[in-house]
Amino acid sequence: MRAPISGSGILVTGGAGFIGSHLVDRLLAEGAREVVVVDNMFLGREENLEEALAKGAILYKDDIEISSSLDYIFEKHDIDIVFNCATKALNYSFVNPSNAFDTNVKGILNILEHQRRGSFGTLVHFSTSEVYGSAVYEPMDEQHPINPTTTYAAGKAAADLALKSWVNMFDLDAFIVRPFNNYGPRQNYRGYLAGIIPITIWRILNGIPPEIHGTGLQSRDFIYVYDTVDAIIRLFPLMEKGDSVNISTDSQLSMKEVVERIASEMNYRDEIVQKPARKADVECHCASNEKIKSMIDYRLTPFDKGLEETVRWYKENLR
Repeated sequence: MRAPISGSGILVTGGAGFIGSHLVDRLLAEGAREVVVVDNMFLGREENLEEALAKGAILYKDDIEISSSLDYIFEKHDIDIVFNCATKALNYSFVNPSNAFDTNVKGILNILEHQRRGSFGTLVHFSTSEVYGSAVYEPMDEQHPINPTTTYAAGKAAADLALKSWVNMFDLDAFIVRPFNNYGPRQNYRGYLAGIIPITIWRILNGIPPEIHGTGLQSRDFIYVYDTVDAIIRLFPLMEKGDSVNISTDSQLSMKEVVERIASEMNYRDEIVQKPARKADVECHCASNEKIKSMIDYRLTPFDKGLEETVRWYKENLR
């Protein structure tokens, strides 16, 4: 019997990051007994958890790639549920491909071994749309071939397979959520690991021309982070062991269109710089969300509204 979120002790790995910190906020709002966060602060930021820490969340600055980092957390806290959001940004795999792969694999193996030994009951593992690679057919459903094009995506795909094998071998209560391209407040805007939406906003705010790589026709299925978190909370009691589900909008936007929409939202009319294409860049991502719509009351924020709220947040927090 899966323990409900309300009243449970919950560990969120990578919980000081973009999606993880929003999930922490929601878990507290849902009545979790205790929310513990472990994050190596690679991209996580303590200010992302400012409200959560004030409400009693606990933060450990440590690394789940090291098994002993999890050992003492499970010894000290009564954990029922683990949400595994820990990863390193896709762009990191272009500068440190081995570690980008290792992070995704070592972390999940350490978590699964703790689950196998009875340290907690339920695992919710965050995968990524990147495991699919460029679309073989569209919209991409959960049966789409796994064809990662980067070591980040390959590590994520390996983690998914590891979870399924541990479920099959040891009957663990674990499942996979596969969010597509999230955007919204708190997403990293710094340096080469930044997402396209926050870095474009940051550049315009600082008088720096935004950039488009390659043709700009590469497409992604962008989903507002609050919608992703809401979907995961609704899916939690319904998912079968070992199963996976896409979390997407069933639509796509090109990189060029995204940058142009940000420019329009911010009344920017100056130059947009053309940069060379990135190697191994996925060309198109449009996901089927038929499965998730059949399972829950699935609520999506229109892109223009989500973008407006995102731009407002960065204006208020980056000035």
